[in-house]
Amino acid sequence: MSQTKEHIDVLLQSCMEGKQSAQLEVYNRYYKAMYNTAFRIVKDSAEAEDVMQESFLNAFTKLHSFKGEVAFGAWLKRIVVNNSIYHYRKQQKNNEVALDDIMYKVEDNDGITSDHVFTELKAQKVMETMKRLKDNYRLSLTLYLIEGYDYEEISQIMNISYANCRTTISRAKDSLRKQLVIAN
Repeated sequence: MSQTKEHIDVLLQSCMEGKQSAQLEVYNRYYKAMYNTAFRIVKDSAEAEDVMQESFLNAFTKLHSFKGEVAFGAWLKRIVVNNSIYHYRKQQKNNEVALDDIMYKVEDNDGITSDHVFTELKAQKVMETMKRLKDNYRLSLTLYLIEGYDYEEISQIMNISYANCRTTISRAKDSLRKQLVIAN
């Protein structure tokens, strides 16, 4: 067993015993990744922070149900994804959609865009374009391309059939390509 795996197991045991220092260490180890996951789905910084906090509370109160069949980080990420989807759908029902589709351009001191910045801008453009996709396309692509879930996991998360999941992701990719071509 690796040192970090053993260490997380000890930390989780301490968390189940109610030790706040262990909970804080687990939180500090995972909060950035979980915030980023939530933010990509809910598209709002404050909402992502709330989802992340709620997800950690859920995880700590349901830690006894963690069987260790998958890595703790994967288990926690599933909680964050499910909570994010729930909050996003709730937000959509309330029509509280954030309007943050602002692109910006960063230049070097010489006024010439560097390769790194250019690549970053292209990635930013893809992310901004993804935000304009239909909800099911954006969500499926986020889970597939960014979060790394496979078709079977996505079909379970989105509560759709495996075939429908593959079709949705294929159509989402086509839609993203078309919108990127139009934008250029």
